[in-house]
Amino acid sequence: MSIALDDILARLGQKSPKAVQAIGAASKAALDKQGIRWVPNPGPQTEAYFSKADELLFGGEPGGGKTAICIGLAFNCHKRSLFMRRQYTDLDGCIDYALKVNGSRDGFNGSAPPRLVIGDEHFIDFGAAGRVGSEQSWMGRPHDLICFDEATQFAKNQIRFLLGWLRHENKAQRTRVVLATNPPLGPEGLWVIEMFAPWLDPHFPKPAKPGELRWYVVDENGDDRWVDGPIPIQIGGKLVAPKSRTYIHSSVKDNPYYAGGDYERQLANMTEPFRSILMGGFKTSFKDQPNQIIPTRWIQLAQERWKPFPPEHAPMCALGVDCSGGGEDPMAIAHRYDSWFGPIREIPGREIPAERAGAFAAGRVSEIRRDGALVVVDMGGGYGGPLYECLASNHIEAYSYKGGGGTHKRTADRKLGFTNVRTAALWAFREALDPGQPGGSDIALPPDSTMLADLAAPTFEVKKTLIQAEPKEDVCARLGRSTNRGDAVIMCWWEGAKMINSALEWADQRQGRVVKPKVVMSSNHPHRRQ
Repeated sequence: MSIALDDILARLGQKSPKAVQAIGAASKAALDKQGIRWVPNPGPQTEAYFSKADELLFGGEPGGGKTAICIGLAFNCHKRSLFMRRQYTDLDGCIDYALKVNGSRDGFNGSAPPRLVIGDEHFIDFGAAGRVGSEQSWMGRPHDLICFDEATQFAKNQIRFLLGWLRHENKAQRTRVVLATNPPLGPEGLWVIEMFAPWLDPHFPKPAKPGELRWYVVDENGDDRWVDGPIPIQIGGKLVAPKSRTYIHSSVKDNPYYAGGDYERQLANMTEPFRSILMGGFKTSFKDQPNQIIPTRWIQLAQERWKPFPPEHAPMCALGVDCSGGGEDPMAIAHRYDSWFGPIREIPGREIPAERAGAFAAGRVSEIRRDGALVVVDMGGGYGGPLYECLASNHIEAYSYKGGGGTHKRTADRKLGFTNVRTAALWAFREALDPGQPGGSDIALPPDSTMLADLAAPTFEVKKTLIQAEPKEDVCARLGRSTNRGDAVIMCWWEGAKMINSALEWADQRQGRVVKPKVVMSSNHPHRRQ
């Protein structure tokens, strides 16, 4: 298709303006007769139009025709389409484009939610989901095409929920999803790196080429599992048919309406860091908030230092456990050897038996724990109590982490204090990650985009002489999920042995003189850190 269009355009360049106009009118009439109201541009837009992927990520830079591909598919290829933006106020330009393709306002109802009726059983719904949970207003309303314009502005849970209503009773009608988006400007959109890891994650073991189909299934834990092809596989005793994904990059240079014009020059002259972010094709860091506790780049540097094996100089020092009471939120376990953190272990909440949650969690912790490492248990929300009690009854040393409790801890320069333990713990990890400290930072974090988003999300404010972190509830509301992975890492660093105070003991252990680590169970112990 792309080659044919290029050839047509080249031939038109040899015709007179009058002849070109006549050819255009005849072509439009022929397309209208076939029900084709929109034609993709040559290049990535055409490739996206004909892609066989069930779920397509399209874009990566501004100006590549992301909105247009969604509207074009809705007119030409689908019957019941849902076009989503995060806010209703963002829909105006999208609706204007749809009306332009339609040729008039006939069939359009602007009452919320707006709808454009194109023909019998043929329509486009325009929707928004400004807060997590508002997407549920579309529950039970099936569509065979769902498009998310600027998809990274949505929470991952919103995307996954709406995909549950992608269907059509006519099996001949194709169903598909298009995530049309620029790179994320904040941590809320980092889920896209994980969802399209074969194309976007530089650590993915088998990278995919643009436009290449890759197949996945959702396993028993609700996680995506990449598989070799479309052949159904057994998941939880049932045959599950894999679905396909792909990513097609587009930019302003691929759009003949914008390439070389004012819009391209405008993008080239955007201020930093937005220019690098938006023009980076998911390859650059997003802009930090001015009051972000932990700079994103510091976390990324720690991930770049990571190796897939722990250091030889230190035993396992601590485990941080963000507990769950079951349900949707998982339990997360972080473990570290001095400043090296292992991959986060996550246990789905639905796998945790409510009647014996403490014993179950203790068993999972014991599977990971080595070298008498201290177990730091999150006591917030009441979910950590059963685990703490079970550990204590089995003589496993544990620390009761109460993020809302008071503390006398201060910043490294001693100038400011903290409103609670959670704020102090976040700030302590910020200081440990600071590459500008004497000798730099040796924290090594595993490549995990969800953990990165968790750690980068919290903001702070200074109240007189105290630093106060953004409430966890507010952070979770912005992300649309629990920050359990980042919380487990923070707790894991907050307590337990470190090189600065345990190097001699570790040396004795290596020489065969076993010395029991000094860990604290009681919150009233006189040497407990505040």
